[in-house]
Amino acid sequence: MRLTKLEHACVRLEKDGATLVIDPGVWSGPEALSGADAVLVTHEHFDHLDADRLRAAMSENPGLRLWTNASVAERFADFGDRVRAVRHGDTFTCAGFDVHVYGEKHALLHRDVPVVANTGFLIDGEVFHPGDALTVPEDPVATLLLPANAPWLKVSEMVDYAREVAPQRAYAVHDGLLNANGLAVLANWLQIAAEPTGATFTRLEPGTSVDL
Repeated sequence: MRLTKLEHACVRLEKDGATLVIDPGVWSGPEALSGADAVLVTHEHFDHLDADRLRAAMSENPGLRLWTNASVAERFADFGDRVRAVRHGDTFTCAGFDVHVYGEKHALLHRDVPVVANTGFLIDGEVFHPGDALTVPEDPVATLLLPANAPWLKVSEMVDYAREVAPQRAYAVHDGLLNANGLAVLANWLQIAAEPTGATFTRLEPGTSVDL
């Protein structure tokens, strides 16, 4: 399986000629959905879901299908059975990828801000994208897509979360608000997070691919 980091929280997974895209938001780039066979969306926030672009892609490609939580699925109900609502504990196969669903709620932003649904996805028992939550799957995770920076996240929480999941490797995502200074600081914290286990925690530049 090949993983490609796109902008912010979006990644592409490719295997056996099929392409799965996770969280194509407004900062993900215009080509994020190019060639996609299936899409997973963790939650409704604009940096994870560019609804207009996804709707256009689904209209242009009748084979493109979406899996997400019920609140997002409702917005695409006019696409019928091409859109599937999933929740914690569900398993399904999309575009040849086996997916296990974990988590229910977005991390708390502020007591005045309603908490929305958030759905984490474990792909092929290998790659876990938690969306905007610090969900720890009950099953082992080899590759964690680690939220690196967000209004709802403290550095100490990022470090502790990475250590609790204890993956073999982690790639930082959710980094679209960081400038060059912030990215340099992030690199140091990723090394600190990885120290207890000797795992590899790093950040990929957008457009960079790795084979898992």
